[in-house]
Amino acid sequence: MRCVKPVTSSRGRGSGFASPQAQRPLGGQGATRSEQPWGRFLIGVFDSGIGGLSVLKALRAELPHENFIYIADGGHAPYGERDDAHVLARSRALTGYLVRQNIKALVIACNTATAAAIDLLRAEHPGLPIIGVEPALKPAALLSRTRRIGVMATRGTLGSAKFKLLRDSLATQAEFVLQPCDGLADAIERGIDGKADPGSATEIIAACARHIRAMGLFGLKNGEIDTLVLGCTHYPFASEHLRTLLGPDVQFMDTGAPVARQTRLRLPAAEPQTGTAAATAEGRVRLFTTGQPAALQAAAQRWLQLGSTAELLQF
Repeated sequence: MRCVKPVTSSRGRGSGFASPQAQRPLGGQGATRSEQPWGRFLIGVFDSGIGGLSVLKALRAELPHENFIYIADGGHAPYGERDDAHVLARSRALTGYLVRQNIKALVIACNTATAAAIDLLRAEHPGLPIIGVEPALKPAALLSRTRRIGVMATRGTLGSAKFKLLRDSLATQAEFVLQPCDGLADAIERGIDGKADPGSATEIIAACARHIRAMGLFGLKNGEIDTLVLGCTHYPFASEHLRTLLGPDVQFMDTGAPVARQTRLRLPAAEPQTGTAAATAEGRVRLFTTGQPAALQAAAQRWLQLGSTAELLQF
């Protein structure tokens, strides 16, 4: 693994992290608790790319004093169009790296990785709270009035056994119209920097329009879809385009806020922050990617207003 640049916090200070080249957890071997401001105080988050930033945004809103380490596995994406073996192998590698940083909880900010890997990861790390994401079918079923719900997701998510169990458990409550959105997450990844790819916004809009048309009629009348589940963490970043296409009446459901609340509830089982300073200080974020650091940095600045510099990981 190779560190390209040091990271600064959103306020421009040093992050307090050790280099990933170090052969020890962040904070250093043998450091006391008072000498380890980050040790055991981190929440790890990973996704196949920048989509998980939508979950990180919700996590920071729910847990503003927590410190986060985020990995975008852009060098091995997209997960949604890869087989389970690939997704499982990458999820284990990323989790292993984060565990070595002494994280106190892990959020898998990817629907496809959750479906493919969360059960095994929990078995391999029984002492670590691991929170995954799943398409928000349950809250959508509670809110929908027409009982017809659209689900936009990757093929990997829609084809998983975990998703089938979820859908089947709600079969008597609503009808779910499933739409595999090939290429949409990848288009959103490329659309981070419009200057680098001027046609990216047009590509995202065209992909959204194509998938929406395939799902049928949206609206508030019987037989129409009145609720849309955004079943990939990338898709909230296309919600503005989707809203333009669908109008104000269709409800959007994503997983960020529910996952953040669940993470907060799971934290007491992990080691909590201690001391007045830790309880009141603004949490910090460190960003890593196996892909393009500039893209992750631009996305974090654009959508989370983070000034953190992204670092490159190679493994």
